[in-house]
Amino acid sequence: MFLLDYRTRMRNLREDSDLTQTQLGNLLNKSQQGYNHIEAGRAELKIEDLIKLCEFYNVSADYMIGLTDTKKSYKE
Repeated sequence: MFLLDYRTRMRNLREDSDLTQTQLGNLLNKSQQGYNHIEAGRAELKIEDLIKLCEFYNVSADYMIGLTDTKKSYKE
C-alpha cells in the first residue's frame, strides 16, 4: 500500500477545493509563504493546524496524514 504524506494530502485537498495557499494560510493564521513552506516541506505542520485542516475539510486525521485513503469525517 502506498501512503501519501500529509503535504500531498494538503495540496490535493486545497486544489480539489479550488482554494489558494493564501486562503488556507488565512485559515491557519499564516502568510501564503508560511503555508507554502508547509506544503513544500520546508516547515512542519503543527498539530493545532492539522486539527483545523481536518475540521475545515471534514476529514479524519488518519486521512490527512496518509494512514487511510478513506475520507471519513473526523467526527465519525
